[in-house]
Amino acid sequence: MQLLWEIKSFDALSVHELYDMLRLRSEIFVVEQNCVYLDLDGKDKIALHLLGKTEGEIVAHARLFQAGISFDNASIGRVTVDPKHRDKKWGHQLMREAIAGIEHNFGESKITIGAQLYLKKFYESHGFVQISEMYLEDDIPHIEMKRE
Repeated sequence: MQLLWEIKSFDALSVHELYDMLRLRSEIFVVEQNCVYLDLDGKDKIALHLLGKTEGEIVAHARLFQAGISFDNASIGRVTVDPKHRDKKWGHQLMREAIAGIEHNFGESKITIGAQLYLKKFYESHGFVQISEMYLEDDIPHIEMKRE
């Protein structure tokens, strides 16, 4: 089973894609992580959305931002893979596509992320290094990481 990757602006998303993307994020960030927070932070409208689909279903998603929106550098956020498909290691493919998407669409190579602490090794495997102390965001330990 292979993923088809697309990068779309907010306005280019279909109503069904938008719904499926937000449902996936809610399933992970609200339900799975038992965290009550406002996912709809106003940034979706200015992000590029990386969608990983299989058989027409969105199973992976990340937001891509130009420098100056979330951090001084370009950034990647809301990195999600459907829990039913995590055994396929699509998170690594998602990060490779996200990094390439930042470079292709924004001409940037420096990327900063706010990463959940438990995913530190995962992000390190994609060239990110920790640049901050641990901080709590929505009661979940996070760190800032940067890729040069």
